[in-house]
Amino acid sequence: MSLLHGIIPPVPTILTSDFHFDRTGQARLLDRLIASGVNGVLMLGSGGEFCHLSAEMRCEVTEFAISHVAGRVPVLVGIGAPGTLETIDLGRHAQKAGATAVLVVNPYYVHLSERNLRLHYEQVAHALDLPVMIYNFPALTGQDMSAETVTALTRACENIVGMKDTVPEIAHTRQILLEVRQARPDFMVFPGFDEQILTGLALGVNGAIPAISNFAPQIVCGLYAAWQAGDFPKAVAMHRAIAALAPIYDIETPFFAVIKEAIRLTGLDISTAVMPPARPLSPEARAQVSQILKAAHLL
Repeated sequence: MSLLHGIIPPVPTILTSDFHFDRTGQARLLDRLIASGVNGVLMLGSGGEFCHLSAEMRCEVTEFAISHVAGRVPVLVGIGAPGTLETIDLGRHAQKAGATAVLVVNPYYVHLSERNLRLHYEQVAHALDLPVMIYNFPALTGQDMSAETVTALTRACENIVGMKDTVPEIAHTRQILLEVRQARPDFMVFPGFDEQILTGLALGVNGAIPAISNFAPQIVCGLYAAWQAGDFPKAVAMHRAIAALAPIYDIETPFFAVIKEAIRLTGLDISTAVMPPARPLSPEARAQVSQILKAAHLL
């Protein structure tokens, strides 16, 4: 079994109404996810609002989550930042706090040459003594990670061990699987989009990191378990249930408050506050969330 596998929710960061970290709410969410059978948690991914949090709050979230999870499941921590030195600082903090691995998104805002992009990841990986996962999200960073670049990084850095590939084209993920694993057969790959889980598993991914698993873990974990058991009709049924939930992402941009509202509606008492410039949902948007969940028999 690989270091990370199965369903790993990108956990929202729970905030108070005055934009402080809500430890009580975060603990409730982590406990419910672990009890539901997830195989790990990702803290401070895109859905964790890392891009809107201060470095101090990111460190607070990291320390709390690792301490509260207390080894029950692996904890993957997002450490991405526009600058290499800040990324390394966040990585060293996560390492000291006891993270299982770290997730590094491409530096955003400025575009980098392929050489400079590779140097960024190499510097980060060489500065850390724990596993490093690449996070490819070109729609937000403006730059794609090619299979050629990823392969070169795995050859240069032994602790670059996997990738979250958040791209609409499953062909890109397939290319990563085929080409990178020629150099590193143990390289871990996780699709980021929920509808790609079943196809990804058929291609050979290690699991998935889907936001829907925060409020419908029984469906997403059910798909993974059915696949592992060879119960393909059930896996297909779960896949269709996930597809029916996918429109929830289109209700608001960014979708941070949508996921928190879905978590609240499915029975967990948490704050749905989000960090500006993200905004709370309007009454109309909340009604849309409720409607989608009702149609999926989650309420």
